[in-house]
Amino acid sequence: MLLRIAAILTLLVSGTPAAHAQKGGPDRPWWKSAIVYQIYPRSFKDSDGDGIGDLKGIISRLDYIKSLGVTAVWLNPIYSSPNDDNGYDVSDYRNIMKDFGSMEDFDALLKGLHTRGIKLVMDLVVNHSSDEHVWFRQSRSARNNPYRNYYHWWNAENGRPPYRYSLFDINHDAWMYDSLTNAYYLHYFSRKQPDLNWENPQLRKEVYDIMRFWADKGIDGFRLDAFQFAAKDTTFPAFPKGFEKNFTLFYAMQGNLHGYLQEMNRDVLRKYDVMSVAEGAGNSFEDAHNLVDADRMELNMAYPFDGVDIPKLNGYSLLHFKEVFSRWDSAFEENGWLSVFLANHDQARMVSRFGNDHPAFRQLSSKMLSTFIMTMRGTPYYYYGDELGMTNAGLDKIEDYKDVATLNEYRHLHNSGKDVKEFMKSARFGARDNGRTPFQWDATPQAGFTSGTPWIKVNPNYITINAAAQENDPNSCLNYFRRLVSLRKDNPILVFGKYTLLDRRNPNAYAYTRTLDNKKILVLLNFTNKPAIPNTGIHLNKAKLLLCNYPTSIHTSTLRPYEAAIYELP
Repeated sequence: MLLRIAAILTLLVSGTPAAHAQKGGPDRPWWKSAIVYQIYPRSFKDSDGDGIGDLKGIISRLDYIKSLGVTAVWLNPIYSSPNDDNGYDVSDYRNIMKDFGSMEDFDALLKGLHTRGIKLVMDLVVNHSSDEHVWFRQSRSARNNPYRNYYHWWNAENGRPPYRYSLFDINHDAWMYDSLTNAYYLHYFSRKQPDLNWENPQLRKEVYDIMRFWADKGIDGFRLDAFQFAAKDTTFPAFPKGFEKNFTLFYAMQGNLHGYLQEMNRDVLRKYDVMSVAEGAGNSFEDAHNLVDADRMELNMAYPFDGVDIPKLNGYSLLHFKEVFSRWDSAFEENGWLSVFLANHDQARMVSRFGNDHPAFRQLSSKMLSTFIMTMRGTPYYYYGDELGMTNAGLDKIEDYKDVATLNEYRHLHNSGKDVKEFMKSARFGARDNGRTPFQWDATPQAGFTSGTPWIKVNPNYITINAAAQENDPNSCLNYFRRLVSLRKDNPILVFGKYTLLDRRNPNAYAYTRTLDNKKILVLLNFTNKPAIPNTGIHLNKAKLLLCNYPTSIHTSTLRPYEAAIYELP
């Protein structure tokens, strides 16, 4: 699930204006300066009272989105789907899920965003489809069907296929037996998400036609969901026992993935001014660079998971946090481009995982984390509701969860006689549904999200944490986020400037500078609920404070709990 881009190349090089920005010329392509706001449509705003967010709901809040200052919206899948995995199981790539509205609604949304100067990035789910897609229905109907090779099949007379781990299957088995043709089909995710066979050129042609369909409508980018897994070794060799403990080593960046991306770039991406990003960045910096370095002509932007994988139920080390983000920045200092994010639809809430969602510290730590995202080099991706400091939902019972991954893992553990109490504790902290609860618009019933019964529970703290309450509060998370966005847009140094880590071994404070031409900015962040003193060697007496997350600023090197301060240095 991610973002990528193709842009403007000179006619002398490719004959198309789209290639120049891909080369990363001095014009600095738009996607590098973009500020991406991710919307989970099911949970943003319901317009018709059925309890499910929809496109008309998003349209009704376009002025709010514009007020944030963001420049692009990444929309999670809205295609026709039986909804086994909340739209990540697509049954028709050229139609809109009925829960979300119609194609006319989509056209109105796209126009409304563009009128407000906001670009739209679509989620493209083509590692797998729904088992209800016509391709799969045809594929499973007969071994000699023309669509058979659109998916991965293993004939049962050859014995059981070599074990493959499934992330969502109740039995963790990625091979599902289908009696209709006495064969197994492959599904890395749920049983209703059969993996597409990218080794088949006809399948690839179908996907490129789908991409052109949406690009011709005028969308501005594609995020390729789970695409690092798309290519497989179709001989399906046996993997070492226990490989599933680090399955990405065996699943990611296999086969001819780069060849497929170069073909996709040649046939689609470079012909449009669209950005492109794939979910995941492989297993090494070499993998990531091969995806996004300009001379590769594949994708625009890497979307690594190392950062969002840091938090654990029992806490995390800031030293590790700094090391991860500094290492990635260093690796991409000269070539390629990164995404910067701390949350998305596959994670629990940012402030509950990386900050402190206790009422005394929620606002401060939320603002501090937002400061980090908006002052790092790369394209920031910001998840809906984090601008309010929305927290984990406190889902206590398995019946409160809707996510196929959580439900099936619970059943797997229960069926195996394992401790589900420990699992529920970890789910309360890290399950995906924590980040999918309805946007908290106001203090009216159901947080103003719907007039009906919401598809998933609203976080009960909506009474005090909501957009309406924060709108006119100058010290709110919402208005601080707006100031942050404005600061980033007004200072290219925060987009393109060199990043230098300071006070590396400080376990409580994160300090770094951004430098561009003759300008330097210092960022100081306290990741704890106690005062912290970063040892930067920089005197602040002549520094200009640009932004602080406390109502009153104190020009001192001692940071208050969860304080964030941005200085312009002389």
